[in-house]
Amino acid sequence: MIRVLLVDDQPLIRSGFRALLDLEDDIEVVAEAADGGECLALAREHLPDIVLIDIQMPVMDGIETTRHIAADPTLTRTHVVILTNYGLDEHVFNALRAGAAGFLVKDIVPEDFLHAIRVAARGDALLAPSITRRLIDRYVTQPLRPATTAALHNLTHREREAVALVAQGLSNDQIAARMVITPTTAKTHINRAMTKLHARDRAQLVVLAYESGLVVPQSS
Repeated sequence: MIRVLLVDDQPLIRSGFRALLDLEDDIEVVAEAADGGECLALAREHLPDIVLIDIQMPVMDGIETTRHIAADPTLTRTHVVILTNYGLDEHVFNALRAGAAGFLVKDIVPEDFLHAIRVAARGDALLAPSITRRLIDRYVTQPLRPATTAALHNLTHREREAVALVAQGLSNDQIAARMVITPTTAKTHINRAMTKLHARDRAQLVVLAYESGLVVPQSS
């Protein structure tokens, strides 16, 4: 059962998502919150698998709330999915850096929305390759972060290769094919890299790969 915490300051938005999720046998909405402060309290109480949170809210916005969730050791298995009205607004990359597993646009079709919840619950990043490239091309133009670059020295050559492919938006099967290894071995390389880099999920690996210079943004 995938446990979901809905967070949005608009009751109508929350009720719409809840009505959709309540129809699924493998998804349970455990609580609802109207702002970030309430979200944190409920997250610590219910320990949800997914926090589906609006990016713009009163009291504490989605980015700051995500940052608190990512820093809480009791919520290490909780994945944050950001809701936004725009496909590529200025806050999206900041949300990923704060610890979000990905983001969804509010006008997403129901089938894709439900699929995304299940993807996030598995710990996979909600970033299609095309979206990943557009995000990186637009937002990752600042100087490299020395601390992140230094952390890469802890990775083996194959682990760095796997992280670079994750940053391109490839799945485990695609990474395995590219590296000529089994999907299980690919997953092992990725999991070890996540542990060494202290990354919560694949979305964090994408951020780290570009911030460290392991992968260089291409021209749009």
